[in-house]
Amino acid sequence: MAIAGLVIALFSGCAARAPSPAPDSPRTGERVPETHTVQREETLYRIAQRYGLEWRELAQRNAISAPYIIYPGQELRLRGGARSSPPEAPRREQEEMGTATRSDADDGSAGESTRSEPPPDDPGGWQWPADGDVLRNFSSSGARRGLAIGGERGDDVRATRSGEVVYAGGGLVGYGRLIILKHDARFLSAYGHNDELLVAEGDQVEAGDTIARLGSSGAERPMLHFEIRVDGTPVDPTRYLPDR
Repeated sequence: MAIAGLVIALFSGCAARAPSPAPDSPRTGERVPETHTVQREETLYRIAQRYGLEWRELAQRNAISAPYIIYPGQELRLRGGARSSPPEAPRREQEEMGTATRSDADDGSAGESTRSEPPPDDPGGWQWPADGDVLRNFSSSGARRGLAIGGERGDDVRATRSGEVVYAGGGLVGYGRLIILKHDARFLSAYGHNDELLVAEGDQVEAGDTIARLGSSGAERPMLHFEIRVDGTPVDPTRYLPDR
């Protein structure tokens, strides 16, 4: 959402601001480079605006899907072909990329999910981030794609794998107090709706470390919103988490 696109600031720049129209061409005298490295407080929309690009094409080129989370240090391709199918349109046209509104799926109801084997490049070593029951399964639709895990306020929220904290804050609309971990060049995990954050950006954590206290920030009841992203795309976390 400080998203190393989620990562925010993403999953970076997570605060919602009303965007201004993007120019039709790059700034005068500025040639569009091959890539751009995301800086703190940047959003997908503002990066596209800087280089005179259309944000949907930029998202598509980098296989970034809704809610279009990016993170500091992430390298975005500014030129070349698309990596995947076009991303979903935002829920509001005036919603800035890198932000998201509350999902209707966050009502705590569990949906259907089909579990499949993880891809062969999965590094393994995943752990469940909380002990509560799954209130909502992964769905390929909706503004945020992940698991809603129940629990009591103050319960431990744990790092699902070792990694670096690339975002810790409350700037992403609808996620409450959010932590995003970068595990390697491909994998991110995100932990939302926390009452208390116990780590800061730049911290290194190990799998199983307590990183937050479960809460209801940005939600109507205490729960953990948990995502795993591969190359910026949300995937079903149960493909990676061990059986309970």
